[in-house]
Amino acid sequence: MIPGRTPSQTVGPFYAIALCRETQSEVVPGGSLRIAGHVLDGAGEPVADAVVELWQADKGGTRWGRCGTDATGRFEFKTEKPASMADEAPSVDVIVLARGLLKHLVTRIYFPDEPSANAADPVLSSLEPRDRETLVATEADGGLSFDIRLQGEKQTVFFAL
Repeated sequence: MIPGRTPSQTVGPFYAIALCRETQSEVVPGGSLRIAGHVLDGAGEPVADAVVELWQADKGGTRWGRCGTDATGRFEFKTEKPASMADEAPSVDVIVLARGLLKHLVTRIYFPDEPSANAADPVLSSLEPRDRETLVATEADGGLSFDIRLQGEKQTVFFAL
């Protein structure tokens, strides 16, 4: 007997139906740092039914948050900048789930106010300069902006785990 296909083996159309819109966007309770951005497809169009998760370690342990994108592909989190870990610059791990993806994507957000630490970071320094740019957030509206481009010329760097 051949088993039926699972959602990870087919693209859909059920991804949006099963999308959990419950949001846990406060990564660090009372966090004062806002990280916002958009999930965009290869044509630069918003992905309105993606889910973005942020994961970070701090002295309190591992913290995470989840946010579904809105009609403009926008997500937003409140957190605090994590401390450096070993020889790495401060960063936040990001997981992206969206229609058309058979597996989640993993990337990182680095902080723009850490140029020395970013230059010495083993992950960032292993990338070409234009790829490095896709992982460093920019300052905007009193917080940080970080767009996630799934494909195309300015595609965000994603990591294989």
